[in-house]
Amino acid sequence: MEDLRQLLDKYLNEQLQRIIISNPRHGESASKLTIRPVLVKNALSFQASEYQEKKVFHKNYTRAEAAAEIESRMEEYRQMELFSGLGQAAVRISKKGRLTIKEKPCAACVKEVDLSHNRKKHYILDPSQKTGFLIDLGVQSREGKIINARYDKFRQINRFLEFIEDILPQLPKDREVTILDFGCGKSYLTFAMYHYLKELKGYQVHIIGLDLKEDVIAECSRLAEKYGYDRLEFQVGDIAGYKGTEQVDMVVTLHACDTATDYALDKAIRWGAKVILSVPCCQHELNGQISNEMLAPALGYGLIKERMAALLTDALRAGILESKGYQVQILEFIDMEHTPKNILIRAVKTGRAKESRQIRDLMEFLHVTPTLAKLQGDESELDELQENESGEKTGMS
Repeated sequence: MEDLRQLLDKYLNEQLQRIIISNPRHGESASKLTIRPVLVKNALSFQASEYQEKKVFHKNYTRAEAAAEIESRMEEYRQMELFSGLGQAAVRISKKGRLTIKEKPCAACVKEVDLSHNRKKHYILDPSQKTGFLIDLGVQSREGKIINARYDKFRQINRFLEFIEDILPQLPKDREVTILDFGCGKSYLTFAMYHYLKELKGYQVHIIGLDLKEDVIAECSRLAEKYGYDRLEFQVGDIAGYKGTEQVDMVVTLHACDTATDYALDKAIRWGAKVILSVPCCQHELNGQISNEMLAPALGYGLIKERMAALLTDALRAGILESKGYQVQILEFIDMEHTPKNILIRAVKTGRAKESRQIRDLMEFLHVTPTLAKLQGDESELDELQENESGEKTGMS
């Protein structure tokens, strides 16, 4: 363990951000252990948090105690991840007890470390400031405190605003920005987006929320009028048939079910929207199409096939967007523990299109034709795809 001692001697200091010890060797061990630096009575300590089922146990250690505790715990676990302003490291222990350490610089880790004992999360929306729409939507109390049972929703709203914050340089400031939110529902994020862009960042925005539920749209319209959000409007309508505007700067579609996401992405591409933020939901279409002899051993299990189809659906959507001149990232929207539907597709238009041949090859390999490909592909490509798919399924050459 001498290599581990040297590693800890290098990183157990005020530059440490966190250490995560996981993958227990035995079922009775805690699922994971995290260590982070804290200041206790102006002295540097290291707080260990042990996760057992739904409970978390905390204990503070001196530097020497923390090093000894980590060495001892690594006899129970197979891996450790370390993040610091000095870099990052990964520790792995094989079944035979062989220890390997890999270190590398981490530019994203170089930031000021918060050493406060009760660390506060910095949210874009101040949780202590009374905000009208948060109160009316049941996230915040009348006294201006976030309701405990709604903290997940509050974190989700702020996470979404972080994604918008990242793309602010892509939005024009010299004119009004038009944003379409397809399938807005109760519009937690729509109101947050308007509040953030208009009230906090000073952008001229016109946001349109679209949903099929008339009662929901009526209530959202009432609230927008109540807050004086004169450039936030809500309409009853269908994604596929929407023709209310000709120029859109950003398209948002959150949890639009199955192929509704494809119709929203198709609209965004045709408008030449500069930014697309999409959290897909219920990707059923490819599950009924996917067929491949090589993958048959995996596809024979319904749950595996369903999850593979969902991931491949979003991968193909990302590839099609890239072929249309978008730079695409697949990001985690919120923690997996809250919902498995946590993938966000963020696309920014660059005008530099990628070759689409690989996407077409993948669709042929899987014998699938996603709705977005049908909406965006030219007729000759689609005919060729469908002909190949039909030939494969009937045994024709």
